[in-house]
Amino acid sequence: MQRFELVRYTDVSGVSGTGIVAEGIQFSDGSVALRWLSQYPCTAVWESLEALLAIHGHSGSTVVRWIDQASGEADECAGLGTEECPAS
Repeated sequence: MQRFELVRYTDVSGVSGTGIVAEGIQFSDGSVALRWLSQYPCTAVWESLEALLAIHGHSGSTVVRWIDQASGEADECAGLGTEECPAS
């Protein structure tokens, strides 16, 4: 499991604000649980980090900041699971 923060640089929707807007965890099967840090907090579960970012990434305005990384991963690859950075 790897913990992360969702960091928003630009609030496209005008709802969540900027800075750290959510806390999350990615499980070993790739699924993600996310807790929004808003006036009305809620928790959501996603099939994958890619699915979460497809909805809430806002074309790069929101990024994942990893708190934990799998052993042996470079900082820039921690948990990304992309072609350049295979999932552990």
